Amino acid sequence: MEILDHTLQTYLDEHCEPEPEALQNINRETYLKVLRPHMLSGHYQGRVLSFLSKMIQPKRILEVGTFTGYATICLAEGLTEDGLIHTIEVNRELEPMLRSHFNSTSVGKKIKQHFGEATAIIPVLDVDNWDLVFIDADKKNNYTYFQLVFDKVRSGGLIIIDNVLWKGKVYGEENDADTENIRKLNDQVSADSRVEKMILPVRDGLLIIRKK
Repeated sequence: MEILDHTLQTYLDEHCEPEPEALQNINRETYLKVLRPHMLSGHYQGRVLSFLSKMIQPKRILEVGTFTGYATICLAEGLTEDGLIHTIEVNRELEPMLRSHFNSTSVGKKIKQHFGEATAIIPVLDVDNWDLVFIDADKKNNYTYFQLVFDKVRSGGLIIIDNVLWKGKVYGEENDADTENIRKLNDQVSADSRVEKMILPVRDGLLIIRKK
């Protein structure tokens, strides 16, 4: 789902931090064993997420949509010594793989996994000062997740939403339901005076939102 020219993306990959070995293995296993492996964040986006996390050194992170745990680990790399990332995944069949993936890294003990519907789990999590939230789940509920977490994100905290360029469709002529839904999300966030925002053309588009 990369929107950048392949040659440019290769150049970017070659000129950022190398992909850690544990993440290389997760990448490989995801493509071998899991349906829709393209949902994985991958090397370059993973390093972007890690970089942003390290910049703000969060104590509490929330991730909506774990998949095979690649982005979870990248985000966890920036946690404080006593930090914790809560990550929510609807597909419980991924639990054994996730446990193995997290245990293969140095940040596994900083990851708390939840299984179920995010709309039910987010309101009952006993955290009211998220430093960073990463939303990468079912796209039709992106704005719902944004609304659910917003009041619990601290001032200066980040909310990052993935896939907001939707393979370039949002700035094209397509008008299918998924594309229109993501256009609406981007427009709603763009008009929200409570935040600063920008879209990074990384992979399929990252919407970076900073709460004022």
